[in-house]
Amino acid sequence: MTGSLLPLLVVVPLLGAALGALVPGRLARVLLVLAPVATTAGGVALLVEHAQTPVLAHGVGGFVPGIAIPLVSDTLTAVMITVTGLTTTACIAFALVTGEARLRFFPTLVMMLSAGVNGALLTGDVFNLFVFIEVMLLPSYALVAMTGTWRRLGIGRLFVVVNLVTSTILLVGIGLVYGVAGSVNMAVLSGVDADDPRFRLAVGVVLLALAVKAGVAPLHGWLPRAYPATSATVMALFSALHTKVAIYAIFRIHQTVLDGATSWMVPLLVLFGVTMLVGAYGSLGERMIRRSLAWQMIAGVGYILLGLAIGTQLGLAAGLFYMVHHILVMGSLLLSSGAVERAYLTHQFVGLSGLMRREPLLAVVVALAMMSLVGFPPSSGFFGKVGIARAAADLDGAWIWVVLGVLVVASIGTLLAMTRLWADVFWGPPLEESPSRGKGHTDLPPVDAETRMQTWSLAPAGALLLVSLAIFVVPGPLWELCLQAADGLLDVTAYVEAVTAP
Repeated sequence: MTGSLLPLLVVVPLLGAALGALVPGRLARVLLVLAPVATTAGGVALLVEHAQTPVLAHGVGGFVPGIAIPLVSDTLTAVMITVTGLTTTACIAFALVTGEARLRFFPTLVMMLSAGVNGALLTGDVFNLFVFIEVMLLPSYALVAMTGTWRRLGIGRLFVVVNLVTSTILLVGIGLVYGVAGSVNMAVLSGVDADDPRFRLAVGVVLLALAVKAGVAPLHGWLPRAYPATSATVMALFSALHTKVAIYAIFRIHQTVLDGATSWMVPLLVLFGVTMLVGAYGSLGERMIRRSLAWQMIAGVGYILLGLAIGTQLGLAAGLFYMVHHILVMGSLLLSSGAVERAYLTHQFVGLSGLMRREPLLAVVVALAMMSLVGFPPSSGFFGKVGIARAAADLDGAWIWVVLGVLVVASIGTLLAMTRLWADVFWGPPLEESPSRGKGHTDLPPVDAETRMQTWSLAPAGALLLVSLAIFVVPGPLWELCLQAADGLLDVTAYVEAVTAP
């Protein structure tokens, strides 16, 4: 694969989106399936290519470096394109099962979102990062409005306002970067004096905006309110795409533009440790499955970025490994919740009971995914947390014990939250005997003994979980890719040469 083919990862979903708005519904749904499958295949092809060629770059339109819009791929980019494409495919499969894919313009909006994600992962300058993030957000506003509960209409305003404000901050930060450095190309910015306080302030504004989009505490409050008001399909998409693109951009800018900024290590360790604890224990106050999981999304952001704060090869690799794990496992849990909602019309704890005996396959999928969030084997989360703990052992002085203590305490919080969810939803009396349905306690209708969820509705969640379990059984290939990606973040020479080469 050559660099000149990189634009196809953006162009193909965009063309699919345009055609999807014009052709009949069935053809639009075919395009909806083909676009993420093609993205996943492209990501795998890039992984194969990067075994020989560390970095591929292409200046769109053939303009000279510094003027052309650079699209750049390295191992980190390829891993992200592959795993986001795979998760998007699973979400679309679930949308086909539930019928959401039949909604007018749903295929077009999802393909446009996918194009924005691919562009944000490939772009080599911070201004076009902003552009592609906006390409992601435009269809997302419509997806929030057209799916989920009626509460989405009020929460949609929160989602729009937060993202408009943070996008404005991001654009202001990019303007400051250009004013100080005279460029927005990340390869060029890597040569700017990272100790210049003006430059650090400008890049700090960019990272602040991305931290809000990622859900870093204390700027996280909007996420557990906004995401659960959408449908399970859209929430799984947002979990895999929106927050992870922001985290990817933080990794890329922090390492490429600021050269790791080791002087920021202590405040970042504190910030990301607080994010882990807030997310882990925030679930304890919730009484709905997806709202509980939204807090665990925030905890996952803390785990991932903790590897960035540690800053070593092992720390970066562990953070990236955990990101892949979190995308897969959170997608599995959210789609499982969607299957429950489809069959039993709710994801409130009060309207569910005894699902372990009633839905044994669901119980197995959810139990294994919960174990992965906590970090128990057999799960990819086990190796992710072990990797972060090993990386923390290289810190100086008391920080070793502080970080390890936060890891343990946050994991206990996740364990408590998942145990409560399990006890309320999967234990208890049979659902048809539950006093919470059809007895005047809720608006939910009674459930008869024959009601069961369709097996196919659980297939996408099960597929993502199987990938996670495969990573536990054979972690070596992914770990090697993460180490290779970490090397590329620590030494950006090949990245800079590929982008600036005539």
